[in-house]
This record gives sequence, C-alpha cells and structure tokens, in this order.
Amino acid sequence: MDFTIITKSPEETKNLGKDVSKLVKPGDILAFYGELGAGKTCFIQGISLGLEVQDYVTSPSFTIINEYQGKVPIYHFDLFRLDKAEEILELGYEEYFYGKGLTVIEWAEKIEQLLPKENLKIEIKFKDRYQRTISFIPQGDRFNKFLEELNRIENFRD
Repeated sequence: MDFTIITKSPEETKNLGKDVSKLVKPGDILAFYGELGAGKTCFIQGISLGLEVQDYVTSPSFTIINEYQGKVPIYHFDLFRLDKAEEILELGYEEYFYGKGLTVIEWAEKIEQLLPKENLKIEIKFKDRYQRTISFIPQGDRFNKFLEELNRIENFRD
C-alpha cells in the first residue's frame, strides 16, 4: 500500500515529519529520494523535532553522517557527494543500519542495493515552488503497518 500526501509549504513538510516521528522505532530505516532542494532535509528536521533533538539538523554534506540524540538516536546520512556505493563500506554503515537508532538517508538511490529489505522509501517531488508530492513506498511488512497508522494520523488531522 503506497501512500501519497501533498504538502503546501516547508512548514507542512516539517509537520508531516513530526507525524512520522510518532511512529518510528529504533532500527527503522527511512530512505529519501528527490531532487536537490525538494525538501528531504526539511522533512528530516520535522522528524528530529518530533524526537526532541536539541541540535539544529542540517545536511551532513561534508561528513556524510551526522548523529543526533533525541528520544531515539538519529543517524542522518547525506550521500549527495558519494560517487560509488562502495565508499560507504568504509564508514561501517551496517552498525548504523542495524543499530539502536533511526537511520534517515538522503540520496538513498546511491546505495539502494545495500539497504535492508525492510525500509520505508520516501519520494519527494516538486509540484510547484512551494508544494511537494510526498510518496511513501513500504518495503516489508513493518512499513505496511506504519503507513496504516500514518494514514490514520493524517486523515484525523484534515
């Protein structure tokens, strides 16, 4: 079951991230796809706010991975500068993927073959200058249930 939402502003995208934060569990992997400037980091900032991260979340473009402490640790990967999937092997990515925190990955298409079977693919596309089409594509049973819950939250909010 795929699920798609249109947000009309960066603030709505952040709020959607906050809603997602209510449903994540340690060990979850959220794989983000979308063009530069589509709102991947904005969405992740919303998740971080919902998980009570005190630091300001930015794209870790130069370090590839940032760690944030909140209700659940967040491992924020930004693979924009990654040339080959093999480069991530040196970073010990498996410790993050199978660790005790939430892993969020920007530019996930660059390492798609390394992602565990259970993950939530989140595609963010430009609809216009401010609006974004955000599609959730579950990979595995865990995220089918996740999307049922998210659908309830979003329908309740309308």
